[in-house]
Amino acid sequence: MLVVRDVRPHDLDDLLAVARHLDSVNLPAERALLAALIERSGRSFAGRLPVAAREYVFVLCDTEAGGRVVGTSMIHAQHGTPEAPHVWFEVGSEERCSTALGRRLSHQVLRIGYTFDGPTELGGLILLPEYRGGGRRAGKLLSYVRFLYIGAHRDAFRDQLLAELLPPFEADGTSLLWEHLGRRFTGLAYAEADRRSRDDKEFIRTLFPEGPIYACLLPPDAQAVIGQVGPATRGVEHMLLEAGFRHAGRIDPFDGGPHLMARTDDVAPVRRLRQARLEAGDVGDAAWAVVARRDGDGLVAAAAPCRTEGEGAWVPAAVLAALGADGGRPAWVLPMA
Repeated sequence: MLVVRDVRPHDLDDLLAVARHLDSVNLPAERALLAALIERSGRSFAGRLPVAAREYVFVLCDTEAGGRVVGTSMIHAQHGTPEAPHVWFEVGSEERCSTALGRRLSHQVLRIGYTFDGPTELGGLILLPEYRGGGRRAGKLLSYVRFLYIGAHRDAFRDQLLAELLPPFEADGTSLLWEHLGRRFTGLAYAEADRRSRDDKEFIRTLFPEGPIYACLLPPDAQAVIGQVGPATRGVEHMLLEAGFRHAGRIDPFDGGPHLMARTDDVAPVRRLRQARLEAGDVGDAAWAVVARRDGDGLVAAAAPCRTEGEGAWVPAAVLAALGADGGRPAWVLPMA
């Protein structure tokens, strides 16, 4: 049985093992940084941080492997503040025409932009390879639990949702766009710039050009990754588009990965969330749903076939036991269709 819950201090070793599969800005593969993130997540779930500073970390646990953490996902309540703005490249076009030459050209143009009162960001989704596929809906559970939590605590989140998708990377983990653009303006290697940007984005604002950057001046292989989604992220892109997200015409200024955005209240999983009384019983051929209950300051959730009727929701007895719930317990139910 796979269950999702809020991260806790004793998860540090497992979380570090999962983070090493990506080592991203959201989930760095550094023990001290992860320990601080776990502490911040606990304070976020408990409501002991200002809303704009809250970061929520969810972990996917395999109950048949001693509760081992095998995946994560995150919510950043507000990505973009005066102290740490949200930064992107706007991707546009500019036409030029020469009547003397009889030529008309369209150029892809990148322009840097900032938000100081940013959207809620969905991030940090990592799933160990051996848990992908197989019909257990592990990736979808990790993703949907964030929509469930946002819908259940709507006032704590912004009116816009953002998802930054990973692009194709080189075999050594570097970004072609950074090597041919960001590195030339900052003098920093990709990994170093990535680490520095976790806490301080001043160097981006001071060293990147404010004017337009013409993509045609970059090598073709660097141009080719602008706004592209990496192979491991295509499933996430498909799920987000189905949920109501749309490409925003913006990319990450470091790696060129695309930004998807949506109005929070228009996102299908947020709209479909309902409350019910949870019971164990026959579910027949019921559709699958994410079913969650409150657990202290956080929650515990699972994906399961779920039959709903009136104010009741029925799941297999094993699922009710995995959630640690008694019959009649209030729960959130989010269809996964």
